[in-house]
Amino acid sequence: MRTRKDLVLSLQSYSSAFPDEQKFVPRFLELLKSKRAYYRDFLPGHVTGSAWIIDRSREYALLVHHAKLDRWLQPGGHADGDENIVAVARKEAEEETGLKKLTLLHPLFDIDIHPIPERKDFPQHDHYDIRCLFMADRDERISVSEESHAVEWIPLKDVVIKSGRNDSIRRMLKKVDGF
Repeated sequence: MRTRKDLVLSLQSYSSAFPDEQKFVPRFLELLKSKRAYYRDFLPGHVTGSAWIIDRSREYALLVHHAKLDRWLQPGGHADGDENIVAVARKEAEEETGLKKLTLLHPLFDIDIHPIPERKDFPQHDHYDIRCLFMADRDERISVSEESHAVEWIPLKDVVIKSGRNDSIRRMLKKVDGF
């Protein structure tokens, strides 16, 4: 999915066993009609890329404690005009975790649209998040970026509680079980 056209084609054939996720597809396709869909200042929302990272044993996920949102989440962020959303997800994962040896398992693992709260300099808006599935070695050194308070490998059995029972994280956990 190196281009917008790749993403549109992938979304047009995207299928999910989760009705809450499947309902996002038409909204993504509508957003992608805008030339500025990949820019963080595009409102009411814009495309973001994130990385759901599991270890080789498939028993742990790597989460970051996001500083601004004060929540445990998968690493990810703004595309800033880059339509290669897999590259965006990889770059964000590397910047937020310090990992360099990420293996892409699935370029369109999950999709989600979620609200981002208003800040003093920017209104509330939606992130149209493309989640890529990566695998990494738990022995590789991780580091905490300025965007996070912590980065940790969390046992999959503990991820739901650690993430505050986040529905989209719960969905990705179920997908890992079937992957």
